[in-house]
Amino acid sequence: MTSAQESHWTTTFRAFLSSRGEGDPAHDLQHIERVVLNTRRLAEGEGLPLDVLLPAAYLHDCVHVAKDSPQRSRASRLAADRALEFLKEHAYPAEHLDSIHHAIEAHSFSANIAPRTLEAKVLQDADRIDALGAIGLSRCLMLGGHMGSLLYNLDDPFCENRTPDDASFCVDHFFAKLLGLKDTMQTPAGKALAEERTQFLFDFLDQLGKETGLAL
Repeated sequence: MTSAQESHWTTTFRAFLSSRGEGDPAHDLQHIERVVLNTRRLAEGEGLPLDVLLPAAYLHDCVHVAKDSPQRSRASRLAADRALEFLKEHAYPAEHLDSIHHAIEAHSFSANIAPRTLEAKVLQDADRIDALGAIGLSRCLMLGGHMGSLLYNLDDPFCENRTPDDASFCVDHFFAKLLGLKDTMQTPAGKALAEERTQFLFDFLDQLGKETGLAL
């Protein structure tokens, strides 16, 4: 993909996404741009071109499914299908379409689809990295507020003696998902970034425990 082609497609993808409106606070257009940035960085480290990864990164959340929807596990498949429709409408090179579809379908945590290609591994890492660190913390709290969740369970805030309930408590999402993401990373650079950003989440929990008198 030449720089001119990259510029053209970036403009095209942004226009498409803007016309579809925002998702929830954790899956807005800013999230998309961060995943694209992460994808570029990881792709460079792996020596990959962007013919598959640029459209996959921009379109990975092009279908919005609420986090509490029974259809949530199908969200990435729905997005992959819609992405291919859009790319075909705009005459994107056909030889990349199957790889783009798989990368989008496999990126999702809830879909639980193993990535078969290096491009799919890069996109999965790029998306999951955005759930960690300062950004991940902010997204977690924003989405919890959006869904009406409490910050933490007063009796057992750090899930020491109960099953995490992240539909009710924001902090529970750390134990249900976020703290384990580093062990799912597929690329060396993704693993390093995830380790660094996961430590930030542990530091936050430690500080939260001190401030509430409910230390870990």
